[in-house]
Amino acid sequence: MAGTLQTLIFAPETAKTPSFRHRNLHFPSNRSVLLSRSVSFNHSRSISRPIRATQPSDQVPGSPKDFNWAKPLSKFAADNFLPLALIGGVTLGLANPSLGCLADKYHLSKVSTFVIFIISGLTLRSGEIGAAAEAWPVGIFGLCSILLFTPCFSKLILQVHLQPQEFVTGVAIFSCMPTTLSSGVALTLLAGGNSALALAMTVISNLLGILIVPFSISRFIASGVGVSVPTEQLFRSLVLTLLVPLILGKVFRESFRGLAEFVDQNRKLFSNISAIFLSLVPWIQVSRSRSLLLMVKPTVFLVAIGMGILLHLILLAFNAIAVRSLSAVSGGSQSVFAKKENASAVVLVASQKTLPVMVAVVEQLGGAFGESGLLVLPCVAAHLIQIIMDSILVNFWPRKGLSSNNFKVA
Repeated sequence: MAGTLQTLIFAPETAKTPSFRHRNLHFPSNRSVLLSRSVSFNHSRSISRPIRATQPSDQVPGSPKDFNWAKPLSKFAADNFLPLALIGGVTLGLANPSLGCLADKYHLSKVSTFVIFIISGLTLRSGEIGAAAEAWPVGIFGLCSILLFTPCFSKLILQVHLQPQEFVTGVAIFSCMPTTLSSGVALTLLAGGNSALALAMTVISNLLGILIVPFSISRFIASGVGVSVPTEQLFRSLVLTLLVPLILGKVFRESFRGLAEFVDQNRKLFSNISAIFLSLVPWIQVSRSRSLLLMVKPTVFLVAIGMGILLHLILLAFNAIAVRSLSAVSGGSQSVFAKKENASAVVLVASQKTLPVMVAVVEQLGGAFGESGLLVLPCVAAHLIQIIMDSILVNFWPRKGLSSNNFKVA
């Protein structure tokens, strides 16, 4: 019987003969009626299937094919969240500077740095502190590179002649600054590096920089002219914006076990939050400097931007070569300099220079080296360029031990 039904359903003749003719030929038995209804039912199903199959897929509303283009776009945005956030901040500052100036009036840049270091404390595992202690030789080299070695490049920068000359002087002062307050740490996290080592170099270099930066500016730039830098004010500001939030974040992490687990499971989310707050700094700086930007000739400003790019490439090359050389002379593959986590942290942190501290120093110089706005303007571009370059660079670095819920690694 099963074979007979299968033959009736799929035989070509059944597709041509309407089912109602069977009822007009004779009075069927109950068995024949059931068989006829079964044939009719299966016959209708066999016809309806090809009709649905012939409908074009692009006519179905909400088809997944309609959204295929969004997948690579969303993946690109997720992989390059930090540079896109920075570019967005710059664009917003150029398009509508009034909002950025209002944010600067209420010291939003300091608030953003405070939040970034709270997040750094929340994501700082105790084991990472031990890893930073073990890598103390790398940290010492990083501090020497930031505060002693890289300021020497300011002499090379001053050999460039450009009008206005404040552009050249500003970049030279920028090279004497300590490392960035937040982006170096954020990028080290994105790169899967030793974040505790990056934090230690950031905090210590900025605190020591308060004492060393005046000496560097006086020796390399001012040619013996005394420069007054508000040491006490800068020290207090850095303690409040760096050290205090870092300790608070770590205390919160150790006090609430559930909070620590939540942060560890959503490290990518917290890295994106840090990137958003980090983008507030260039947004505010570009908003403040927009009027000066429009007054400068494009060719001159492009040259100043090129100087910032060249400076950062030189610092990257110098630190990378130095780390490799120290690794070769201190044990090869067994050296602390040979570990990728330590190497990525020191290369990123030691190759960046901070803009907020530079702005604070320039404001206290009282026009000794020229117009303050012109001194700061090329450094705003240099600050943005170094972060964008490094955020793109870390996307190509191999990542270790990171799941989809952690940093991709930015």
